[in-house]
Amino acid sequence: MASSGYVQAVVLLLALQLVCVGAADADHETGTVIPAESRPCVDCHAFEFMQRALQDLKKTAFNLDARTETLVLRTERRALCDCMPTNSLR
Repeated sequence: MASSGYVQAVVLLLALQLVCVGAADADHETGTVIPAESRPCVDCHAFEFMQRALQDLKKTAFNLDARTETLVLRTERRALCDCMPTNSLR
């Protein structure tokens, strides 16, 4: 009689092990693994994006610098013309 208890315990442990192993295998099968060779290089894409963004920022900074210089020159010219009488400019 004692041996039937051991047999039941072993069968229960085997069943529990099969359930646990099956659950672990199911977790691995839910996502597909893409080989590294076919995945795009994330660092390369990020680098290209940052390069384009930097070029855009440089263009914007150059345009703002040129516009600022033009506005400063206009302001200086106006200030110069406002303080001088018009007949002395001739």
